[in-house]
Amino acid sequence: MKAVVQRVSHAYVDIDGETVGRCGPGLLILVCAMQDDDKANADALAGRIARLRIFPDDDGRMNRSILDTGGEALVISQFTLAADTSRGNRPGFSTAAAPGDGETLYNRFVAAMRAEGVTVETGRFGADMAVHLVNDGPVTIPIER
Repeated sequence: MKAVVQRVSHAYVDIDGETVGRCGPGLLILVCAMQDDDKANADALAGRIARLRIFPDDDGRMNRSILDTGGEALVISQFTLAADTSRGNRPGFSTAAAPGDGETLYNRFVAAMRAEGVTVETGRFGADMAVHLVNDGPVTIPIER
């Protein structure tokens, strides 16, 4: 699985003008399941992100995780993270998981984040979404598992 993790002051996602998910200070997580991913990949990625120390401690150093801060997460499915741009000008997405598998793994990732103790809201898998965020830092980190 692939993810892009952004530390945010707040974020929300709209579908057809309706807000369907939001978070306060914490993380916006864009996540993509790849063809060979399984439940273990989703669980491992969730654990890694939940413990990722990208929040400042009292000395201003990135030394605290979302678990340490009690922050929230907004998790958005983002199959375009599988983009292959190695040839031509149009990206290919053939390495992304099939939609049914992708949705299953996305839901598993969300459940695993919640099991880690993170408060999670989501977008809607496969929907055309407008994601709004205020990046804090900015801190943006790509992660693969």
